[in-house]
Amino acid sequence: MSPGSHRDESPDRLYTLTGGRTRSAPDTPFDLVTLVVAESEPVPGMQSEHAAILRMCRRPTAVVEVAAELALPVGIVRILLADLLGTGRISARHPRNAGHGSAYRLPDPDILEQVLVGLRNL
Repeated sequence: MSPGSHRDESPDRLYTLTGGRTRSAPDTPFDLVTLVVAESEPVPGMQSEHAAILRMCRRPTAVVEVAAELALPVGIVRILLADLLGTGRISARHPRNAGHGSAYRLPDPDILEQVLVGLRNL
């Protein structure tokens, strides 16, 4: 994505995207490495960001990747994902649930956040 093509991240736009919500429900399963998979195709009239997420997540995609691709803050993406999860349009699973138990450790979320910032700055 070129520097001039970043989406508008004004507070008004972000407020509109989330319907005024500032965070997703505390019980939503989304951290940076949660894998999201679309369970349906976009439908006409759907919010464009929701439709983009469904197209992007035809294969398992990490939350941090969705945020980077949409050029939106992770917190906003978590709210959008919670909307889709609530309507059954996506499923989510944490990579540690896919591991073989034992000593599987996830990377530090702060490091992943720094990687996301670095990717955005490219």
